[in-house]
Amino acid sequence: MANINLLQWVPYEYDPNVIQRVKQTSAVINFGQNVTMGSEAKSIPRSGGARAQAMSAGSNYSTDNTANDAVWLYAQKYGGALPVNEEDLNDSLADVVNTKLNDFTTSTMIQFDNHSLGVTGAKGSVTLADGTHPQFDSLYYILTQTDPVTGYQANANITQGPSGGITYDSLRAPLKAVETGNYFQPNNIAIIAHPAFADTLRGIKDSNQRPIFVESSNGTAGGGQGGPSMTLFGHPLQWSLGCRLSGAPTDQPTGHPFLVVCSRDYLIYGTRQPLAHQEIDGLTGVGALSDSFYLKTQMRRAFVPGHQNAFGLLVDTSQ
Repeated sequence: MANINLLQWVPYEYDPNVIQRVKQTSAVINFGQNVTMGSEAKSIPRSGGARAQAMSAGSNYSTDNTANDAVWLYAQKYGGALPVNEEDLNDSLADVVNTKLNDFTTSTMIQFDNHSLGVTGAKGSVTLADGTHPQFDSLYYILTQTDPVTGYQANANITQGPSGGITYDSLRAPLKAVETGNYFQPNNIAIIAHPAFADTLRGIKDSNQRPIFVESSNGTAGGGQGGPSMTLFGHPLQWSLGCRLSGAPTDQPTGHPFLVVCSRDYLIYGTRQPLAHQEIDGLTGVGALSDSFYLKTQMRRAFVPGHQNAFGLLVDTSQ
């Protein structure tokens, strides 16, 4: 009797527990201020402030001529479509639809954070896969530009970490940039960072080689408790895989990881359409001739920083 080659057997049963990416949420959406958009663009008035003067009794009041302006939200569309054979959909024990929705959600949220925070070029100089340009500039790009309206100087709130690795002093710099400005509110600060900073925090030591950021009992870097309670310097911290520099919006950025300190009131994002999906069946839809089921997702959101001095950014150039 001939030996049976088991490698040639074709499996016909599958485990319903699908191996998939860990679901990610958007740190910008989690910490930011949502503005509902009824159109593709929306203007948000910005006060230039007002100044009072010390004066004596009987003196004339001085006139304040501080200029006011506006910041604009422009909605960017994010989406994707996935064809699935009707036969595979009907035969599989796995929850294909929810599994792929989780994958789409993760990809979209990482890309939105990356687009909002870490794209290095101006929107007009960046070309997307469909040949168009992004609808808005990222925080990183905006912080690299001088703004005559706000008086912000290019790169003033960006710290380039030393080539030898992030130090305690360089880690303090973005927080100091926010604390010394007019947009600091102690109870309203949040920190967003790439997970690469977790090991960076573990490696920062004092002169006696003792870790400065002692891990919590569950192993969270920097003494945070994990989840929504994770903190750095006493402020809420969330990891985001979108916090790497990139030339264009992407869900897989490969540039230097960075950390953002922000005053949450000025972390503004707009919602024209929240993340939604559409199921197109293989009987009457576009895939009828090939028995293909299509899963389509779409989101339209915008981002703009309320003021440059409400943010500090640290780039780890060693990674």
